[in-house]
Amino acid sequence: MADRFRVTLAQANPVMGDLAGNAARAKAAWTEGKAAGAQLVALPEMFILGYNPQDLVLKPAVQDAAMAEIKKLAADCADGPALAIGGPCAEGGKLYNGYFILSGGKIISRQLKHHLPNYNVFDELRLFDSGPLGGPYAVGNTRIGSPICEDAWFEDVAETLEETGAEFLLVPNGSPYYRDKFDRRMSHMVARVIETGLPLIYLNMVGGQDDQVFDGGSFVLNPGGHLAVQLPVFDEVTAHVDLVRGADGWICEQGERALLPSGEEQDYRVCVEALRDYMRKTGFKKVLLGLSGGIDSALVATIAVDALGAENVRCVMLPSEYTSQSSLKDAEDIAKRLGVHYDYVPIRESRQAVTQTLAPLFEGLEEGLTEENIQSRLRGLLLMAMSNKFGEMLLTTGNKSEVAVGYATIYGDMNGGYNPIKDMYKTRVFETCRWRNAHHRDWMAGPDGEVIPVSIIEKPPSAELRPDQKDEDSLPPYDILDGILEMLVDQDASVAECVAAGYDRATVKRVEHLIYISEYKRFQSAPGARLSKKAFWLDRRYPIVNRFRDESGA
Repeated sequence: MADRFRVTLAQANPVMGDLAGNAARAKAAWTEGKAAGAQLVALPEMFILGYNPQDLVLKPAVQDAAMAEIKKLAADCADGPALAIGGPCAEGGKLYNGYFILSGGKIISRQLKHHLPNYNVFDELRLFDSGPLGGPYAVGNTRIGSPICEDAWFEDVAETLEETGAEFLLVPNGSPYYRDKFDRRMSHMVARVIETGLPLIYLNMVGGQDDQVFDGGSFVLNPGGHLAVQLPVFDEVTAHVDLVRGADGWICEQGERALLPSGEEQDYRVCVEALRDYMRKTGFKKVLLGLSGGIDSALVATIAVDALGAENVRCVMLPSEYTSQSSLKDAEDIAKRLGVHYDYVPIRESRQAVTQTLAPLFEGLEEGLTEENIQSRLRGLLLMAMSNKFGEMLLTTGNKSEVAVGYATIYGDMNGGYNPIKDMYKTRVFETCRWRNAHHRDWMAGPDGEVIPVSIIEKPPSAELRPDQKDEDSLPPYDILDGILEMLVDQDASVAECVAAGYDRATVKRVEHLIYISEYKRFQSAPGARLSKKAFWLDRRYPIVNRFRDESGA
């Protein structure tokens, strides 16, 4: 029996629905593995189609085309190492999340996912059938068990594989990012290693898909839970890991030990990678956004430049008579620092024209929110016109605090195709701006140094839709608002629990009310990068019509 086994890990980035392209990516990894003398080349969960496929995977034509690509891959990769790749498996009138082992020109085995996640962004119970608990597959004389993603978060699948002869575990994943998730993955995988006594290879995909970013960070654990290999997060990497058989079974030789960045850096990189891949995978090349001189648009502009390069970013200042001189100065300043194309398009005359047109209808009525929203919608109209004319995707710039309580104008500043900071609370926006000013990485296309003027970070937030307006005229201070939102939204806390935590009940009730009545806006809002387990979209699905209010804590 061979005493060495090399596995080539493809921490790769699939494109949803690009079956031929994903197959080509798999073959390229297989070619690398063959040249390196690997016995097995492994790709992540559902790689041939992409993950999370949602209802796309239910289409029979998709299932058939995916299987045809897998069979073609088997034929194309007949002369060399085995190839393991995830994809849909339609069999006997059922549909499974499968992992296919290809060797000698054919499919020699397939693993079927047993535990189907049905929480947060996952709803696999409505997409797939649960596969049976099964045994390992053989590559040469070596028997390998592959719990698929969620299967490795429970002990039964891994234990069954160990009991039926698996010599090590290879876990293919499509596991999307949220802050601190890596620690949870590691603790679960260490538990599987301790329970089975087997080495474990954790292989995760990378890349953005709609709101989710798969952060890679693949690793190998030896018996006892000792780390042997750690691949970097977010980077597309092909790596070779070597297992050696000793008297007590297999262990992995020590390999790369990439350092994991801080949570602040990972959050920022998710925003960058999400936008970069959303653009690349949808075919857009350039973006534009309204640059108000405020902190949210400043951060979005910086993210866009880091993701796409300054030459692909257009920033537009659309001032009204209420726009302060400091905002005009700050917007021009950051545009110069970032090196982007900068347009100046005043809306005063357009606003006056709309006001005059509506004057006969509004005669005798006080000015107020309607007139403020006209300004926002005029800006949205002009930005969408530029988007259409120049073929540049419009970015929207609302943070999670605003998205939560509806502090945004639908068909106005909510216009746009993507929102990089949709899941970032306002207090985190300030922190992120300070972090970006102090740090630069090689994955950033933007300049080093203080790219966001300190004056933008330090001035009181304002929509500038009326004289001397401040956000705190309409909302609690952001440190209080965000504290309440984190409890009500991210923790599903009750009003009573918020009050027990020290928040004023009337303020909590007001915030709760704003969250519920803003559901219709979120339903129509642009997708954005997911940073938490309670991002607005698939993580948190509430009815638009809803009269429930929490009366606890009275």
